[in-house]
Amino acid sequence: MLPQEHHLVHRTGWLRAAVLGANDGLISTASLLVGVAAAGATQSSILVAGVAGLVAGAMSMAAGEYVSVSSQADTEKADIAREAHELAHNSEEELKELALIYEARGLTPELAMQVAQQLTEHDALAAHVRDEIGITETLTAKPLEAALTSAITFTVGAALPLFVAWFAPASLLTTWIVGTTLLFLALLGGIGAQAGGAPVLVGAARVTFWGVVALSATMLVGALFGRVLV
Repeated sequence: MLPQEHHLVHRTGWLRAAVLGANDGLISTASLLVGVAAAGATQSSILVAGVAGLVAGAMSMAAGEYVSVSSQADTEKADIAREAHELAHNSEEELKELALIYEARGLTPELAMQVAQQLTEHDALAAHVRDEIGITETLTAKPLEAALTSAITFTVGAALPLFVAWFAPASLLTTWIVGTTLLFLALLGGIGAQAGGAPVLVGAARVTFWGVVALSATMLVGALFGRVLV
């Protein structure tokens, strides 16, 4: 029995969707809230806009992830079908192609052919899918997983600034939202970086920087439109 090792790459599929969803939910909702606040809206109007943004954003994230990852899955299936066809009608050339792949990775021509032959006898399609196309079970597209993960994490991320906006004093609403959002972003970036095995401070700083950019831009736009429309 092979020893069971836990590698971070196994988290790639759900981690990407989770980080994207939570980050998008937090930044987009907080930016929406401070943008509406900068336009001079009442606290109740700000909360309504935030709830609408949460629902719309979660559904958009789920649909977008599902469609995009489904497209990837369709491409993978088409490549696998094409490879199966080639194996059925041109097996000798496919065997040579597989041997050349192993030779390019450092094996001698003789050993490369031997490995290719043994893997072909075991499961020819699996060998070509993995080593020629580069599709593995770990990194294969999972549309439903990506959609659910993004929708859930977007909702969680969006709920944080909404919670703050609900309890914050009206006179300090923008200050509270901006301050807590940057704190949440730093924590989110650090957690995501740690889960992926990257430097925590770099991950936190990267996410926080773009949060500052987004919040500043929407506050500026909200203030400008507020003056024009009022």
